[in-house]
Amino acid sequence: MLFLDRFFRPNKYTVMFAGVCALILTMGIARYAFTPMIPYMQEQTGMSESLAGWLAGWSYIGYLVGLFMVWLMRDLRLKDYFYRYGLFIAVFTTVIMALHDHRLVWYLSRFFAGISTALGFMLGTGLVLKWLLHNNQKQEMGLHFAGAGLGIVVSALIVNVAADSILSDWGWRGQWVALAGIGALLLVPAFVLMPFPETEQIEESVNINKANEPSKRWLTLLTIAYICAGFSNTVNVTFTSLITEYIPLENKGTIMWLFVGLAAAPAPFVWDRIARKIGYLNSIRGAFAINIASNFLMTASTSYTAIFLSSIFFGFAFMGIVSLTLTIIGNKYRYRATQVMAQLTLGYCVAQILSPILAGIIAEESGSFNLALFSVSGIMVIGMLCLSLMKRE
Repeated sequence: MLFLDRFFRPNKYTVMFAGVCALILTMGIARYAFTPMIPYMQEQTGMSESLAGWLAGWSYIGYLVGLFMVWLMRDLRLKDYFYRYGLFIAVFTTVIMALHDHRLVWYLSRFFAGISTALGFMLGTGLVLKWLLHNNQKQEMGLHFAGAGLGIVVSALIVNVAADSILSDWGWRGQWVALAGIGALLLVPAFVLMPFPETEQIEESVNINKANEPSKRWLTLLTIAYICAGFSNTVNVTFTSLITEYIPLENKGTIMWLFVGLAAAPAPFVWDRIARKIGYLNSIRGAFAINIASNFLMTASTSYTAIFLSSIFFGFAFMGIVSLTLTIIGNKYRYRATQVMAQLTLGYCVAQILSPILAGIIAEESGSFNLALFSVSGIMVIGMLCLSLMKRE
């Protein structure tokens, strides 16, 4: 399949575009599309809040398994193979949601969707970083990480449009079919335009000098901070649409999820520019503060304006936390970046598993997500303290 590289002649923009398409598919559709689908599936299937939380939890369990797979991989050719394999899994697990309404099928779908997300996100990001490094390009990943925000926008638009299209007769099943169809289209550029590893890249990845890497304490503090962010981000990512319906702002859940994506898409560019001025750690702390503010806005009011601002703040902050954290890892660990990213995200994923399950149970018992949002905001404060301690290292 090396003829693909000769035919397309990869450059910075085609490689970035492949990475963006991979993120839209594996994150926006395979993973994040479940969020705007929850209100529709609740209305048409009677799915409870706790079941929604468990389904999200299974997605993150799959993500954890995928991250562990990535962490174990050392061979660049193996990473490339599983990246491409994950694209097909993302499409299949999306369409399978429409084929059956048994919760076991849904659990399996979300589990393997989580695996595909880890493979597409971590391996795709690593392959893009390695190509930029090998070809002496700047390793600013704003354009690449914009794919995650675009994925949210795409998933929200597909869900919304499919609900009023010719697929509406199929109900929630038609929406999942539409998501899978767009995902299949995205698979093509994500597969074809991502260059296959060159021999020089493989050899360079074998000989790694760790002398200039940060201390273990520095990485431990960053890992703890990132885990703290995982608790807050997952509640919002999973339940933004449902929280909006709870307030109640009926039929606005998908729109609010769309606003999250619209804010998240340009966020990596903006945070890259901010980091140039004030540094990466200060930028990440700023993103934490905005994330906490979005949680309080979500609990403080029942007005459309407050929830709109909360969605915008959250989208801008959570994508900033992810893009800045992984970019700083890419810059400091270079050829070992994929393994360190996976190691960092393993802890984040534990928070992603626990957070939606506990939040769903709390909401079902209390009739509100306020307690869950206050709790994760407190955890975010701990993360900010860790970021402050990192400045001493």
